[in-house]
Amino acid sequence: METQQGQFYLFGQRRFLPFFITQFLGALNDNLFKNALLVIIVSSGISTSASNTNFLTNLAAGLFILPYFLFSTTAGQLADKYDKAWLIRRIKFAEILIMLVGGYALYTSNVMLMMSILFLLGVQSAFFGPIKYSIIPQHLSPKELMAGNAQVGMGTFVSILIGTLMGAWLVSYQSGALLVAAVAVLFALGGWWASCAIPDAPADKGDIHIGLNPLSDAIRNISLARENPTVFFCIMAISWFWLFGGSFLTQVPNFAVTVLYGHPTLISVLLGAFIIGVAIGSVLCAKVSGEQVEPGLIPFGAIGLSLFSADLYFASGSYQLANNGIENIVPLTFFGLSGGIRVFVDLVFIGMFGGIFIVPLYAMVQSRSASNKRARIIAANNVFNAIFMVAGAILGIVCLSLIQMSIPQFFALISAANAGFLIFLIWQVPEFKLRFLAWITNNRDKQH
Repeated sequence: METQQGQFYLFGQRRFLPFFITQFLGALNDNLFKNALLVIIVSSGISTSASNTNFLTNLAAGLFILPYFLFSTTAGQLADKYDKAWLIRRIKFAEILIMLVGGYALYTSNVMLMMSILFLLGVQSAFFGPIKYSIIPQHLSPKELMAGNAQVGMGTFVSILIGTLMGAWLVSYQSGALLVAAVAVLFALGGWWASCAIPDAPADKGDIHIGLNPLSDAIRNISLARENPTVFFCIMAISWFWLFGGSFLTQVPNFAVTVLYGHPTLISVLLGAFIIGVAIGSVLCAKVSGEQVEPGLIPFGAIGLSLFSADLYFASGSYQLANNGIENIVPLTFFGLSGGIRVFVDLVFIGMFGGIFIVPLYAMVQSRSASNKRARIIAANNVFNAIFMVAGAILGIVCLSLIQMSIPQFFALISAANAGFLIFLIWQVPEFKLRFLAWITNNRDKQH
């Protein structure tokens, strides 16, 4: 049926569509509120100095990531112990309450309360994360795993883009804070309503202790992940992607303005190029792999990431030479300038190969983890993701602020580091290289 109807037939299935809507609206709401808050901090005069603004914006980013360190392990234990659909409905109901208080914080311009709400949204996301990827293999067959993960990946990145743009757009209106509050509550209600239709996903029977020590529980979950070396290195590769992608996305605003001489509106276009690329790559990945989880796509995706991020370094230099002296370039003008389309295409393809890289990694973690341990293993993945994202931010600070690299040079460094990581990955898991060579051979034979 999958082959006849295509991978999107899952959107007609109750075992997938309500879950997809739930996770889509949740990611959208997180980014809507977070970016509305950042715009308020930067533009409303709440901060009295540039240093205070930088402090508050970095505090906001930290408060959203911190819960992943504190609560992911507990979340994984709960998801392995109780029915996942039952947990999702309670998490989404909590989101309604959080957004109601968040709406009041936005309306009264209470920055500290907004920060508290952002932390609570991070807590909610930390609890939802292990359920999100462990419920998929319960409701989908092994042949549907690639398609399911592709569509969830596509939905997540599209919702991040829409939420980011909506947060900045709505808050710019008169009474914008009230608009953001109303939309956020509406999305929370929609997510809870969709979650009520998710079919039951009971846990395997087992005596799972719910621990409250994040450090010892995280070590225990990592030990579970290390039981299967391939699963563990898939987790390392997923975390590497978040470092790689986070490093790019963090620098795009400054890259657009200082390197490409762009107007601030160009930032959204370049962010959109990367995120839409990931969505395209996720869907394309499921299409080319067919009905199986294909490890051979992982080296293919990593090679594409390095090639196009390296080309972005050269494209940026050519663009600067050709367009030096022009300022405040708006998107339409940007596409007409020498090198503009090349930069845009590079970002799309970086995102696309990122999607091809990450979808089979999630599918492999799901398919090769025992069902009664899967959520805790994914919780360990979320902890590593957060660590790598923080490491990426530190790397950016060291390279760009201390060493004084240019942003294109930083992109070249990340490209080289990605090539090095690929060599390390296929050395640790030879299956990736063998499946990659077999996948190329099979596709060549099909063409002949």
